[in-house]
Amino acid sequence: MLCLSGSIGSVRNGELLFPQTMPCDRATTVRRRSEGEKPHESHVDHIDSMVSGQGEPSQSAEVEDSWKRCSLDYHLDPGHRSAPNILTESELRICRETLESVIAHAHEEMDRLYAVLRESDYVILMCDPAGVAVHHRGNQSRADQFKYWGIWAGGVWSEEVEGTNAIGTCILEQDTVVVHRRQHFRDRHAELSCSAAPIFDAYGRLVSVLDCSSFDSAASDRAHQFALSAAKVSARAIEERLFRGAFHDAWTIATEPSDESAPALLLAIDEDHRVIGADRVARSVFSLDDKRLAEGVPLSELYSYQSPILRANHEQDVMAHLREADESREWRALVTPPALGPVGRHPRIALLGSIPATDPPASIRGGLPPQVSRRIRDYIDAHTSENIALETLAKLGGVSVFHFARAFRQSFGLPPHSYLLHRRIARAHRLLRQTELPVSEIALSMGFADQSHFAKHFRRLIGMAPGQARSNLR
Repeated sequence: MLCLSGSIGSVRNGELLFPQTMPCDRATTVRRRSEGEKPHESHVDHIDSMVSGQGEPSQSAEVEDSWKRCSLDYHLDPGHRSAPNILTESELRICRETLESVIAHAHEEMDRLYAVLRESDYVILMCDPAGVAVHHRGNQSRADQFKYWGIWAGGVWSEEVEGTNAIGTCILEQDTVVVHRRQHFRDRHAELSCSAAPIFDAYGRLVSVLDCSSFDSAASDRAHQFALSAAKVSARAIEERLFRGAFHDAWTIATEPSDESAPALLLAIDEDHRVIGADRVARSVFSLDDKRLAEGVPLSELYSYQSPILRANHEQDVMAHLREADESREWRALVTPPALGPVGRHPRIALLGSIPATDPPASIRGGLPPQVSRRIRDYIDAHTSENIALETLAKLGGVSVFHFARAFRQSFGLPPHSYLLHRRIARAHRLLRQTELPVSEIALSMGFADQSHFAKHFRRLIGMAPGQARSNLR
């Protein structure tokens, strides 16, 4: 267990004595009274009355719930004015090591966030799931003041330790939180205003909290709400970087409803058009979990898409429109191929708003019904190595051969034969990456007459020979 140590300010009889140069001095007390705020004891009394159920609710639900936890579960004293808990350098180093990957992905976004808020004297903190500030951005010339309040690297901000605060409460609520001045549980934090946003990894797990803290008494509620909005945008960008980094060898789809009725989400797709990764938003919207994703969920179960947006020869982002499988909503989408390298890990979600909506009915007129498209897609995937007769597919669709060929192209963006060829090449590409099978054996297993025939089509669609593609994947 880490030992919490280090204090800022002098202590007498267990109470922190605030230096006259710090914000909580006699002048601050006079200002509070002149503004109608009651002295120190009233904050304690207010919390006690609220927790006991005798007071009128005056805070947000998450703040009131946190106050109850602090009083009833953690047995904290809101009037205790002990110094902030600060880790030693060695303890902080251990905490930081576990979050190195997240910190690496967060550097650019934290710089951008600090550039927006630095003029307002905010400190930007990145905290681990235990509430320890492991990384920060702030005015170095004011470091002593920030350390005094504990809003610097090494500060410990879990609810169990510091009571209600944006970082600790955000960890428990797993949602954005603003705790402004006297919403803090402890009276000694009454000059602080903090806004925190959670950061989830590529598998939907909370890995960090991004916080903006200030002790500027002149800052307005509007300023703190702006800080929260900025923190949310930066936290989401960090999540996207983590997701794209985790699935850098897969197709990535960033998508949101054209009517903005749901937040943007991220999916990772393999060569067989199966969803193998989903961020926290996508898991919630489509009820995806680790078990389903490990098995691979056909993209067609989530969306009915009408163009070959996952072509193997794409070398840049592709703007597209998808429709939910039940045809209920149109979604704007940005599809990123796996071959873009580090550039492909940059955030894209913000670009979705620039994709114009389409007229859905006109775009799907004449195509196959979604349930028929799924049935045919699944059949082709199960018989990729075989020569599938057009009559067989038309029978599955319940239409004539002539009508089927036209409707298939309308729905899939390719004629049936070309679509089957693309599926064979995609499957072969995966075998080259995941197995040591000879190229000749892969060619035959995918239904090609010989290795030469296979190499010709592979080079045309992928842009290189099979042997070269295997070398590049090593």
